[in-house]
Amino acid sequence: MPYPYYNRLPARDLRTYDQSDRISRVRLPSAWLMRPLVLDLQRALHQEQQAPVRVAAQRLLDALTEALGAPAVRVKVLARRPDDDWGELHGLYEGVERRQRACITVWMRTAKRKQVVAFKTFLRTLLHELCHHLDYEVLKLPESFHTEGFFKRESSLYTQLMDVKQP
Repeated sequence: MPYPYYNRLPARDLRTYDQSDRISRVRLPSAWLMRPLVLDLQRALHQEQQAPVRVAAQRLLDALTEALGAPAVRVKVLARRPDDDWGELHGLYEGVERRQRACITVWMRTAKRKQVVAFKTFLRTLLHELCHHLDYEVLKLPESFHTEGFFKRESSLYTQLMDVKQP
């Protein structure tokens, strides 16, 4: 079921939206090999310091992009989420049109309470922004819409990383 803005999209974007919506999974080969990187990220987040979180997040993203056949993406980990009347920004994807290399920005702390973000939320945000990268670089979509398929792809990555069983 399309989101409310669907009917306001131009025809080209409707086709892209529908194409994105039909893709519900990202197959992650040997996901169990990435489990130590996920655990490293979790430990780093519990240290509540940006540098270890950035290093761990970059290692995980490097492994994911390599496994998925995507160009490398840089990660920035900033201290506190920006907020406004509309709410808090959790993550940001900036494609290659503005930079030499695509960049994912995530924040470690909530805007209002300044608490370290829960690990599950942090990982899901990182994967959400990675899915935007995959939309452009692997799926070759001209736009990256928040479709049901997009959120299913994000969830499929999360599930593969968190519910892994070694062969």
